[in-house]
Amino acid sequence: MAAARRWPLWLQGLALLWGRAGMGLAHLAATGPPAPAQACSEFSQRSCEECLKNVACLWCYTNNTCIDYPVRSILPPSSLCSLSNARWGVCWINFEALIIAIAVVAGLILVSVTVCCCYCCYCRRRSRSRPDEEEERLARKREEQRLQSLQRKHERKMKHDEIRKKYGLLQDSDNPYSRLENE
Repeated sequence: MAAARRWPLWLQGLALLWGRAGMGLAHLAATGPPAPAQACSEFSQRSCEECLKNVACLWCYTNNTCIDYPVRSILPPSSLCSLSNARWGVCWINFEALIIAIAVVAGLILVSVTVCCCYCCYCRRRSRSRPDEEEERLARKREEQRLQSLQRKHERKMKHDEIRKKYGLLQDSDNPYSRLENE
């Protein structure tokens, strides 16, 4: 019990909500809360700390009463005690602040999950487009290599033609010293 009292209140409230959601409200209505060692009404007109030692109790500051926590509804009805004056778990935070804290935490979780999903989708789309860019780069590189190869081939052909021309092996030459052919 002492270890649970050291937890932050928002975590206690989240654990309460999670536990209630997991068990189901119908199951709670049928079974009811476990019988406390002492009735909550015995702690009325005492202190908030004494009342909240029992987890099944709710302290109301309007009339300094300790009442059983309404298990059928997660939040106590305003006819029982207003949310700004109701305390559960610890005396220093009311139900309004607890609801706001849980809503903020849930909102932050939802926003961070949404941001992560959007970021992952963006990265996947970007990684899908990246192979297209890579293929284009490789195609440009292959084309450059092909053009360089053709240029080198043309240069070799020019050198070979010069050598053939020098020795009279070129047939279309106007060289008077060309090779004689049998006709």
